[in-house]
Amino acid sequence: MARYTGPKQKKARRFKEPIFGFSKALERKPYGPGQHGRSRFQKKSEYAIQLEQKQKAKYTYGLLERQFRNLFKKANAKEGVTGENLMKFLEARLDNTVFRLGFARTRRQARQLVTHKHVVVNGIVVNIPSYALRPGDIISIRPKSKGVDMISESLNVAPKNRYNWLEIDKKSMSGRFLNYPEFEDIPENINVQLIVELYSK
Repeated sequence: MARYTGPKQKKARRFKEPIFGFSKALERKPYGPGQHGRSRFQKKSEYAIQLEQKQKAKYTYGLLERQFRNLFKKANAKEGVTGENLMKFLEARLDNTVFRLGFARTRRQARQLVTHKHVVVNGIVVNIPSYALRPGDIISIRPKSKGVDMISESLNVAPKNRYNWLEIDKKSMSGRFLNYPEFEDIPENINVQLIVELYSK
């Protein structure tokens, strides 16, 4: 399965946000990478600003270009606001939901749990990170995997029922995808309107 394997901290510094989780590098150097990273006079074109938002969304949720474009087409075909639909579909991915439920500390960890068959959806093992959840789906940790230290350690520090579109039971290591989130409830700082404008050109 294709995924981004390049330097994470450079990307976090480029967007000036810890898009891959806590970043010591970003705290030490809160400016862009490279020799022009400190420059205050970086005038960006409209296209560059739009592209930056698309790239931020891709790296945040762990998608490559083809996956992201296909998801955008799906969002555009669905009734409603395209940008909001796109974010809802991104949030409904299995790897993202495993992360939101607190089974993993980062989306990369969540992706690893899914691909290694530690996650069960509605009683069936699913090892596809991009699996699209539907309202009412139950996500749980496979019984044989409940002793995995990484999962229990992550659950210990995860707040209970942090997101109102998810329901979690830490004791049983399971959760429910109640519904697609409202756009304003999604915590990511992504300007989806710029992404829509970019793809509409």
